[in-house]
Parts: sequence; structure tokens; C-alpha cells
Amino acid sequence: MRPLLSLYRRFAHLIHELGKFGVVGGIAFVVQTLLVNALVLSGTGPYASQTIAIVVATCVTFVGHRFWTFRHRERSGLAREYALFFVFNVVGYLITMACLWLSSDVAGLTSVVASNIANIAGTALGTLFRYWSYKRFVFLAPAAGRGETAGARTGPRQGAAAGPEADAEAEAA
Repeated sequence: MRPLLSLYRRFAHLIHELGKFGVVGGIAFVVQTLLVNALVLSGTGPYASQTIAIVVATCVTFVGHRFWTFRHRERSGLAREYALFFVFNVVGYLITMACLWLSSDVAGLTSVVASNIANIAGTALGTLFRYWSYKRFVFLAPAAGRGETAGARTGPRQGAAAGPEADAEAEAA
């Protein structure tokens, strides 16, 4: 049991961050789905409905990630962060579309099962790309010696609490 606890402590910050990332993504998915349905039912065409819903869901995910998932990271300006966030969302979408294209047009796999597998693979790859790019380019790491990320890489600050209590304190901050 101790090795598992030790492993959890080592990756607790990452586990919590990935959990938050998933929750925000799930909320955005629900927002997008409900909005598409509402717009289509109100007479808006399917492409316009999807476009509007994607833009709104992107705004929802930006707010969720900026103020919850990555709140412990440096702020580098709202306009800069949102512009990069939007660009990386488009790239993630293109990754999903590339997987579908490879499956159906290149490999000739046009069954519903093949499309679903390609969609799941593309969504997974796009999500991994988004997480990496947001963390690397959009929501910048705190300056050395500040914040959770620096402590997670170099160990606790001098005189700071270690272990689950420190994780709870950092989450509350």
C-alpha cells in the first residue's frame, strides 16, 4: 500500500489537473450538444448551429481551464491566452478530422464501427494535444520558486508542509 500512496503523492497534482481538465471538457461537451440541438430546433441550419455551439463551448472551456484547471499558472494576458487557446482548439479539431480522413478516405474504412474508432482515436489524440499545448503555451508555468508547479518539480519550499496536507493547502489557494 505504501508504494501506491507514494506514487499518488508524487503525481497528485497531475492527477487533480487531469481530472479538472476532463470535468471542464465534459461540461463543454454538454453545452455544445444542448446548444446545437436548441439551435437546430429553432430553425438554424446544422452547420451554423455546430459552428456557434463550438465557439460557445470553446469560451466555456477557456473560462473553466483559466480559472479552475490551470488557475495556479501564470497569467500572460487574456487576449494572448484566448487567441492561443482558440488556435490550439482548431488544431485539436483538425487532428480529429485527420483521423477520420485517414480512416475513411485513405484506408477506405467506411463502416459505422470504423468511423467511431477513428473518431475516438482522433478525439483522444486531439485532447492529448490540447492538454499539452495549453500547459506548454497558453497557461504558462509559474516562475521558478513560485506556485505549485515549481514545488512539484523541485520538492517543497523550505519550511513548507509536505504530503497530502500541502496538496490540500495548494488546492485551496
